Amino acid sequence: MVVMTFRTGRFARAAAAALVSALVAVQAVAKEPAKPASPTDAPIAFLYDETAGSVLFAKQADLPSPPASVATLMTLELVFKALAEGRLKREQTFRITEDAWRRGGAPSRSSTMFAKLNSEVSVADLLRGVIVQSGNDAAITLAVGLSGSEQAFADEMNRRAKELGLSRSTFRNATGQPDPDQKMTARDSARLAAHLIEAYPEQYRIFAEPEFTWSKITQRNRNPLLADYQGADGLKTGYTEDSGYGLVGSAVRDGRRLIIVLNGLETAKDRAEQARKLLDWGFSAFEQRRLFEQNAPVAEARVFGGSSLYVPLVSERAIDLLTPKGDDARVAARVDYAGPVTAPIAKGTRIGVLKVWRGETLIVETPLTAGADVPHGDLPRRAFDGAMELVGGWVGQLADRM
Repeated sequence: MVVMTFRTGRFARAAAAALVSALVAVQAVAKEPAKPASPTDAPIAFLYDETAGSVLFAKQADLPSPPASVATLMTLELVFKALAEGRLKREQTFRITEDAWRRGGAPSRSSTMFAKLNSEVSVADLLRGVIVQSGNDAAITLAVGLSGSEQAFADEMNRRAKELGLSRSTFRNATGQPDPDQKMTARDSARLAAHLIEAYPEQYRIFAEPEFTWSKITQRNRNPLLADYQGADGLKTGYTEDSGYGLVGSAVRDGRRLIIVLNGLETAKDRAEQARKLLDWGFSAFEQRRLFEQNAPVAEARVFGGSSLYVPLVSERAIDLLTPKGDDARVAARVDYAGPVTAPIAKGTRIGVLKVWRGETLIVETPLTAGADVPHGDLPRRAFDGAMELVGGWVGQLADRM
């Protein structure tokens, strides 16, 4: 079944025919009535095709839960951003304070880099301490070095999370150590992972390093996928009693990159097995259909006071839909924008968003931008649009009272 709805502003119109036609073509692929069994036993799971921008599987994906060391992905984002902006240098050193040493070093009996008290460690080495060794001492040291205190750094983590659209995650420290208010969702974790991969490709390479030695102690990367899963190149594992065993991973095969998030598993063995199982399913069980080419019109938005009545809405990337073989789930789509859009409009201005669901799962959410410039219209056009907006406002107020 294909369902199309458009949630738009007053005087809105959408180019529905092309989108309906594309979705019907995709839906025709699903011929078998039986739905596939769940591909994982993990309590919390999320699988995202980063190449296609499509969600493949979601299970309690929006449930905030303790992230354990997965929270350090946000710590790393802030450090990567500071490096990219030149506010931090890889060769710059920070001192291992007594607080970092006691709470995150050898005395803490937690994951540690084994950095020595009062030693000076470079940012490059501290990054490997966090990524490869999951060192809490390294994470605390980076946080304090960048923001002056871990609390100030946590405030920065929350501010940056909002900028990145991680709407259901809250951070209280740089390490992921237990705190009742520190939570992440699987969807937010995947979104953060995709951002790290796309925005910081040079730094992302560190996630694939198999081991790192510090203080004459060699530790293997804790990501089980790196050892034997073809194409795996990141990212982070986590464990506390509250969170269970979790993982944010990524792998590339045949030009497709998948991002996986798991949490709440009982053992490290379960985590590794379920991660491989879900990735295998993601790489083998889907068929891809293109909905729209890059910059092809997806819909139209009504324009107020412009030389044209409508502006085409396009996606700056090709839009693909991935559907499980044999899945007969309903496919529904919606274009959202607040309109009418006021002229002048510059080509490339973000106007709205296309959302596509398979069953109950939101699988595609991609921004739509103006596909053309729309300058101011002449005086009669602006006067007519103003009158229509006024009449529409009266009608809306009357409807609200009825």
